[in-house]
Order: sequence, then structure tokens, then C-alpha cells
Amino acid sequence: MAVPGGRNGLREDDDDIAEHAEVFDGASDEEDVPPHLRALANAAQSGDVSALLAALDNHDGSIDVPVEDGDTLLHLACLYGHLPCVQLLLERGASLECKDEEGAIPLHDACAGGFTEMVQYMLNFAANRDGSIVRMLNTVDSEGDTPLHHAARGEHLDVVKLLLEAGASPKQENSYGQTPADMADQDTEVRTLLTAKQIEASTHMSED
Repeated sequence: MAVPGGRNGLREDDDDIAEHAEVFDGASDEEDVPPHLRALANAAQSGDVSALLAALDNHDGSIDVPVEDGDTLLHLACLYGHLPCVQLLLERGASLECKDEEGAIPLHDACAGGFTEMVQYMLNFAANRDGSIVRMLNTVDSEGDTPLHHAARGEHLDVVKLLLEAGASPKQENSYGQTPADMADQDTEVRTLLTAKQIEASTHMSED
């Protein structure tokens, strides 16, 4: 995990994010990221597409190399919400299914951040790869959370709708026996929608 408050849908106010990001950036440059990967990591984190393109052209290793905490460049671009960087990385062959140290794929991070356009782009991109969308939607992290769990925890309604339309299961439980609906607060649109979808899915299963 790289961005404070971004993973698992936990969002902080702008001042806190800026403060923590400043601390993170310093630690990243000096301690966590290998020197030969710093230009790549900094460009992905900052959203500088030109710098990322230049760094990729000068990089002779895998585009999916972990740069920090198991995060690939695509993880970082998703964590920080930089769609143009995501587009570039996918065009260059970055894997949508690489996992970080917590077992999360980039889609987890995009969903946790509530980046609707990014999630849509990634799902559309994955549609051209056999079975990729199903695998992505069903991938669980170290706590058993799917991308839908992450979107629900952040109460990102539009992202939740996208995932459901793509085939995400509203019934899948994480390691603590929680469904995506359990991630959202009571009396929210996300909770109401997911609860209804969960009941609907259970009803269809019993009829079959």
C-alpha cells in the first residue's frame, strides 16, 4: 500500500492527505524505492505522463516490476487517481492482475479511491482479454475483500454500480464474513443497493 487514506476506501480530508503525502513522498525517494525505479515511481505518483513516458523509454526491465510494498506502477497510478498514466501503462503492456503485498490488484485501488472513469476504462480494457474481468472482480486481497468490497467501504455508488453491471458478486464474503453491503454505513444508497442485490442473487440461487 502506498497512499495514505486511499486503500480500502478510507478517505481523509485534503489537508491530512497533503500532509501525509508529503511525508510519504520523502520516504519513498530516500528509503523505499530502488534508485533505478525512482523516476518511474515519481512520475506514476505525480501523474506526470510525459515524465512517465520518458522513464519507461529508459527502463529496460519489466513494466510490472514492484516499485514499493509490492505496488507496480499501475497500482501507484490507480492509488493516486491518474487516469492518463493508467492509460499509458496499459498501452505499454502493464498487467491488470499483478498483486501487491496485500494481494490487491490495481482495480482494488481504483475502486477504493472512487475513480469511476478509471474503473470503467480498466473494465473496458479487460473486456478484450479472455476471462480477465471475471478474475479481476473475484480477486481478493489479504482480508478477503474484492474490488466491490473496497468500493462499498468508500461508499462510491457509481463505482459500485459499474462493478455490479460487470458481474461482481454482492454475496461474496470476506475473511470476516462480511459482504460488500456490510462495508457501507446504514441508511446509505450503497448499502440499500447492495442489500437489494444480495437478496436478489440469493433468491435466484434458491429458485435454481
